[in-house]
Amino acid sequence: MITRKPWHLISSAFIFLFLLSLTTFAQGQREQAQHIVTGKVTDESGIPLEYATISFQSTRNPDKLTGGITDPQGNFEIEVPQGIYNINIEFISFQPRNFPDRQINSDLNMGTIVLGMAAGELDEVVVTAETTQVEVRLDKKIYNIGKDLTTAGGTVADALNNVPSVSVDIEGGISLRGNENVRILINGKPSAMAGFGNTDVLSQLPADAIERVEVITSPSARYDAEGTAGILNIILKKEKTLGFNGSVSARAGHPDQVGLSANVNLRTDKFNIFNTTGFRYFDAPGNAFSDTRYLEYTNEAGELVDPTSERLIEDRSIDRLNRNFYTSLGVEYYITDMSSVTATGFYRYGEDEDLTTNRSSEYMEDGLLETLRKENEIEDDNSYQFALNYINKFNKSGHQLTADIQYERDEETQIGNINEVVVSNNTNKDPFYPREQTFTEESQNEFLIQADYVRPIGENAQFEAGYRGNFEEEVTDYQLLLENESTGKLETNPLSNIFTYTENVNSLYSQYGNKFGDFSFLLGLRLENTQLKGKIDSDLTEEELQEEFKIPIDTDFDNNYLGLFPTVNLIYELGEQENITLGYNRRINRPRGWFINPFPSRASRTNIFQGNPNLLPAYSDAFDLGYLRRWKKLTLTSSVYYQYETDSFERVEQISTAQDNTQVIRTIPINLATNTRIGAEAGVLYNPAKWLRLNGSVNFYQFDTEGDYNGVDYSAKNTSWYGRFSSKVTLPAKIDWQTNAFYRGASEGAQTETQGLFMLDMALSKELFDEKASLTLNVRDLLNSRKRDSYTVTERFIRDSEFQWRQRSITLSFTYRFNQKRNEREKKRGQENGNEEMDGEGEF
Repeated sequence: MITRKPWHLISSAFIFLFLLSLTTFAQGQREQAQHIVTGKVTDESGIPLEYATISFQSTRNPDKLTGGITDPQGNFEIEVPQGIYNINIEFISFQPRNFPDRQINSDLNMGTIVLGMAAGELDEVVVTAETTQVEVRLDKKIYNIGKDLTTAGGTVADALNNVPSVSVDIEGGISLRGNENVRILINGKPSAMAGFGNTDVLSQLPADAIERVEVITSPSARYDAEGTAGILNIILKKEKTLGFNGSVSARAGHPDQVGLSANVNLRTDKFNIFNTTGFRYFDAPGNAFSDTRYLEYTNEAGELVDPTSERLIEDRSIDRLNRNFYTSLGVEYYITDMSSVTATGFYRYGEDEDLTTNRSSEYMEDGLLETLRKENEIEDDNSYQFALNYINKFNKSGHQLTADIQYERDEETQIGNINEVVVSNNTNKDPFYPREQTFTEESQNEFLIQADYVRPIGENAQFEAGYRGNFEEEVTDYQLLLENESTGKLETNPLSNIFTYTENVNSLYSQYGNKFGDFSFLLGLRLENTQLKGKIDSDLTEEELQEEFKIPIDTDFDNNYLGLFPTVNLIYELGEQENITLGYNRRINRPRGWFINPFPSRASRTNIFQGNPNLLPAYSDAFDLGYLRRWKKLTLTSSVYYQYETDSFERVEQISTAQDNTQVIRTIPINLATNTRIGAEAGVLYNPAKWLRLNGSVNFYQFDTEGDYNGVDYSAKNTSWYGRFSSKVTLPAKIDWQTNAFYRGASEGAQTETQGLFMLDMALSKELFDEKASLTLNVRDLLNSRKRDSYTVTERFIRDSEFQWRQRSITLSFTYRFNQKRNEREKKRGQENGNEEMDGEGEF
């Protein structure tokens, strides 16, 4: 934090000296004597630090304080009364320098004062590279997003896909160490910017808005217990240097996409204003294919029954046209040197239009029936969020109190029109496929209140306690209209309903950490009370709903869960560049609204997903053992982990026969007993030469699921892995070339085997205008190979399928940076020192 000039204290000090001189003339003469203190402040590379703060605190009278700041050349010249002072030099993100008990009885030249980059908190270890900075702490790893060329002009989801331990599947689903139950936070809190749990929004926000990503595989008690895989905390940029600065980016590409975004910041001694605004228009075509072969089965009477259809082939093409606007504005006001209040607002508007064309071929005993189904969906989305944060620092040692209030609202409107026609028919059937029209209005309100208190105890110990209340209500109004065969008119279907889902979570936590020599620990306990309520307003009775959906239905449920969630995090320093960490945590996976809502969403007439209102929360216990070692040009991070989960969620597929004898496959989430997961991961940063940087990671895991549902055993054991590799080469003429490769191995679930997936990204970047701007060309999924191939076997059918969410894309982006002095210093540091930080000379 930049220390501002407390002019009222300086004035009081001079008045006090003047009055004192009237009674003690000789002593007063000594106190009134003024001397000039000069010097220069630079970073480790000799780059001047403008706006560095120099303060002088009298040892005789601590309230007596004076000081100043450095000029653009890093120089300072300050007039100081004669006396003995504690001199402190500070600059944001740098380690302060202290000169205690310095006597000033004549003019003093302090020479050049060098500040090193801050090592951060007591328990962290920092490893720095140009593309990524890795900070290892007791309860998390932090990846600072740097010059990752392959995400230039990309989105937050693209950036996450390049973070070790994290993978983003072809549908935009985010997983951590192969586990999809990961909690997404923005700036440490649930946020509308993360889409209220729907990660589609992360595919709309720009990657250059991210400052860092915190991968929290062993969360401490300060974080909510949601997410059995762990937490991804996305920290957005907020410039810390004084003055007006920022960047503007423009991009265009194929498939059709254009975008414009800006990050701007204005900071003075008393306030900081920061804003991110952007517009994006893009087309994201995809496709899907499935081949389902139906089998003979035994009915409840024990009779062998032939299926009504022998085979169904579906070929889908998906055209997505997306337009969205977003803006985030924040104002931080510094009440005093030790306290501030921050108000932020966020707004996002999205307008999407999707056209799904499904050509199906159904083979029956008496011939072939071919149909063409078109589903046009228009969606409007309005999200906004307001937050207020207050922080009061009681001293500079970390003793502080923070309080947060946040309100969010999301409104979505969907209109769908479905029309299916017969293309050819040489069977004896004359099927009627009614036109469908759906109207869905979804609104969500979420209110959060939070307070955290941190109290250092001595030099190495720290106590922390806090409260968080999260109150959420989601209302889904769904109306289905079907064509009447006799009249040709659209009529309201009984499946129309209003589903109200409420989730209230109140939590208290406390934790204590300490350090003894090379050993540090952090122990915590969190108490959470969860209330999950659901109400279905429908014309159908519970018995009729149960008959329709083939599962028990409670149209008005209210479930309460009280749980204790202990956390333990340990770290032992084997040396200055080597440590071992051990973590334990207990977590919860709460069923979200769309997992509970039993009313189906349809990918096609024969493939349906529906929620299960009988889902219970899943609980997990996880252990994580990590090891970090740093050599001159090589850094290794690694860990092994184990997780045991009860009442784990599993999606199962069941087949039923509709009224028109069509065989419908329903996908339903269930609580499937237990899931045991064990794995190991390793990451390497290697800089063999100044012009070459290599980065790779691999994650190997195995999970064992045990359980049955409706008399069917869904137990499965699966071993899989994924790895990523990145290389960055600096070419002549200030051109950078980066290649990213990602491979996910084959996996096996209770019913489905999924083949391996390979993806290759490539980018070229050129610095322009004295490195104030950059032009980047990148290609994502260069080989157009990001496709999911799967094979499903059940008692009633066998299915082969292929799905591609987004095809290969090419993007050209231009970024211009203005008044970003700190970024320029970091670039100069890299140019002058090469890989000095990676060579072991940087700060730990």
